Amino acid sequence: MITTEEEKFLVWWQANRVYKKKVLGYLAAGLPLGVIMAGTIFFTYFSNWYKRAVPLINMRPTGVLVVLIGLLLIIIFMVVFSARHKWEMHEQRYQELLSKRDLR
Repeated sequence: MITTEEEKFLVWWQANRVYKKKVLGYLAAGLPLGVIMAGTIFFTYFSNWYKRAVPLINMRPTGVLVVLIGLLLIIIFMVVFSARHKWEMHEQRYQELLSKRDLR
C-alpha cells in the first residue's frame, strides 16, 4: 500500500523523467553547486593568501589559462555528476514504488 505522497511522486516522475534526463534538466540540478565550487577555488587562487605560491603562479603566462580551463572542467563534472546522481535516485525510488504498488 502506497501513501498519497508516494502516488504524487509516481505521477510527477512519470511526467518528468524524460525531461530530467536532457541537458536542461542537468543544468538545473548541478549548475549551482558547480559554480559555487569553482567560485571558491577562483577566489582562493586570486586572493594571494599564500604568499609563496604567487611567484609560482606567475612563473608561466599560461597558468591562469590552465586554472580557468580546470574550473570549467570542474563545473562540467559537477553538473553531469550531480544531475545523473539525482536522476538515478529518483528513478530507483520510482521503480521501488511501482513494484510496491503492483504487489497489492
